[in-house]
Amino acid sequence: MNENNMHYDASDIQVLEGLEAVRKRPGMYIGTTDVKGLHHLVWEIVDNSIDEALAGYCKNIEIIINKDNSVTVKDDGRGIPVGIHPKTKISTVETVYTVLHAGGKFGGGGYKVSGGLHGVGASVVNALSKWVNVTVYKDGKIYEVKFENGGKTLQGLTVVGNCDINRTGTTVTFKPDPDIFDTDIYDYSTLKTRTRELAFLNRGLRLTLRDDRDMEDTTGETFIYEGGISEYVKFINKGKTPLHDEIIHLEGEEDNIVFEVAMQYTNDENNRIYSFVNNINTHDGGTHEEGVRRALTRIINNYARKTNLLKEKDEALSGDDVKEGLTMIVSCKHPNPQFEGQTKGRLGNSEVRKLADNVFSEGFERFLLENPEKARIIVEKSMLAARARVAAKKARELTRRKNDLDVVNFGGKLVDCKEKDPSVCEIFLVEGDSAGGSAIKGRNSMTQAILPLRGKILNVEKARMDRALANEEIRTIITAFGTGIGQEFNLSKLRYDKIIIMTDADVDGSHIRVLLLTLFYRFFRPIVEAGHVYAAQPPLFCIKHGKTIKYVLNEEERDEYLSKLNTTKYEITRMKGLGEMDAEELNETTMDIEKRVLRKITVDDIIAADAVFSKLMGEEVEPRREFIEQNAVYAENLDI
Repeated sequence: MNENNMHYDASDIQVLEGLEAVRKRPGMYIGTTDVKGLHHLVWEIVDNSIDEALAGYCKNIEIIINKDNSVTVKDDGRGIPVGIHPKTKISTVETVYTVLHAGGKFGGGGYKVSGGLHGVGASVVNALSKWVNVTVYKDGKIYEVKFENGGKTLQGLTVVGNCDINRTGTTVTFKPDPDIFDTDIYDYSTLKTRTRELAFLNRGLRLTLRDDRDMEDTTGETFIYEGGISEYVKFINKGKTPLHDEIIHLEGEEDNIVFEVAMQYTNDENNRIYSFVNNINTHDGGTHEEGVRRALTRIINNYARKTNLLKEKDEALSGDDVKEGLTMIVSCKHPNPQFEGQTKGRLGNSEVRKLADNVFSEGFERFLLENPEKARIIVEKSMLAARARVAAKKARELTRRKNDLDVVNFGGKLVDCKEKDPSVCEIFLVEGDSAGGSAIKGRNSMTQAILPLRGKILNVEKARMDRALANEEIRTIITAFGTGIGQEFNLSKLRYDKIIIMTDADVDGSHIRVLLLTLFYRFFRPIVEAGHVYAAQPPLFCIKHGKTIKYVLNEEERDEYLSKLNTTKYEITRMKGLGEMDAEELNETTMDIEKRVLRKITVDDIIAADAVFSKLMGEEVEPRREFIEQNAVYAENLDI
């Protein structure tokens, strides 16, 4: 054993003081240092302003992306306290921005309800920023404090001017540290999506987002919704056909827990249920959502029995049946929420389940009794879903993959790989038999499986599951993946680590890719969320000079490569479709793991993604036409 490794004493124990721990391990505090973590900094500051709004002291919040890509957040709340903190012996503003777990969210009456529970938001932003400036308007004075280089105080709290005695609020400007983050460029659309969501979730709160990097944008966009989550449901359902015009809005309060639900049924086959606690999106649900789901199933079954729409001999409607076509927002404001998991993805407070059940049961039952015609439409929609569920169950039996012998060929379609360890296996969904043939010859047979697709698969956005499962191509895909679908879905049974869509770079190829992504999003969403779905990126051009051959993806790469050549003697060829490539060429350009380029398909915002799929693939033509008209100017390289 190396004697140097034998030495281990007190000097080997590292103590990180102040905000050093945050800079050393930023992922522990903001999850990641990629573009998602960069945007997370904004919400840490905005959440503090939102907390002021939840407490009833803030009506306006402004978010500005400055020209230097720093961000400013302004609010008209009470302003951070400026007095000397009794424990730290420095100003409270400095304490909030330099001491972890310092905030008004641990008791003492500062906030009844808060999204930022741990009091680390402001100090973490400071630790991960190149510089931070904080201005507080309070008691007729303007206070300012400045920090730099990861939270070091550059200027202690200083009175820099006077203001109207009635003016209060806090303005924070920060510049993310480029040494910490993979990128320091903010995306306007990402900020817009969350800003709008916060406006929906906080009825009457005005949020303005402005991008000063855009010389044409001088006023920004303002979001304020007096209807709150009811307007959120209306926004999500834009372009869909509702079964009842009004949004059903139910709310109640008990022990300072405020609970509300907004819902509307449409003629869609999919449901859209999103839940929030103190403005935090609880992706994995929790007791607030469980209470509503339980009550929804019970109330509709009871009503259907009482009105003889559902006969005694009929099987009871399931939870999935009564959710078909339902768009619902569940929002809970809780003074002491208990989240399960570090991501705050699931609410665990048991008392919320009962409150949610009671509030929803009473309100929804009243709606059904007072609106018998609309109630009948909702029940009949659920009964139709039940019949489709039974038919789908029968069709699903055909997609079960019992063992590898069952899938040697799938009627001549799937050519599986030899390796049985899913972590190293991948499957290519290839457009057409011709490309499929080349892919089979050019693949690595140990780890690469090939599934040729004949034509365009069914658009599942417009089809019930029973009809989708009657489609041979879709059944083959489901069987090949091995996960099952619906209630039987099990991500751990996924047969391949990478699912790669390989289509031509033309209109038909793009259409097939969108149809497949729609199928994955609706039937296999956890596969997409877990990062298993990719799109192959076949090159657009081949450049030959001398004995060198270079493949490039687009015109930009082509021009960049040509600018670096020291010769004008080269030949540029626009690549053929996948079906026209031979096996060697297809392998070298698109399949070889050492040379290929894959684009991972992600779903950063489930609600926005859902809206896009509905718009592009749904029944309503007008929203799709508007989208095409607005975005046609961005289309390039169309091969029609």
